[in-house]
Amino acid sequence: MSFNPSQVRAFLSRQRFALAGVKRNGEGFGNKVLQHMLQKGYEVIPIHPQAEEIGGVRCYPSLIELPVAVEGLILVVPPDQAEVLVRQADIVGIRRIWMQPGVESEDVLAYCDERCLEVIHDACLLQLA
Repeated sequence: MSFNPSQVRAFLSRQRFALAGVKRNGEGFGNKVLQHMLQKGYEVIPIHPQAEEIGGVRCYPSLIELPVAVEGLILVVPPDQAEVLVRQADIVGIRRIWMQPGVESEDVLAYCDERCLEVIHDACLLQLA
């Protein structure tokens, strides 16, 4: 099992998250996660390398450029992008990461384990939040 209920509760007890995987056209699973989390009352800051705003929400090009601290990172990106983002998260001190199904790879999970990052994977945020 890649998560347990207490991990999910601990992750969702936070209020401010970064989210990577939103699309400028407003479509896709990352955008659904953004809207779902906003509707639930969370503060979500999208990470997008080229967009300044998506769905009325200000975006930032990288985790390193965030103007405020976030309490977790939600990933809805391909595995190769996940590895870059997890390394950025580690640099800026983000210790909690939720990887939507299909995001994880053996390499990124091994990195998270080595760096003692708290990871939830193989679990859909839309079903548990």
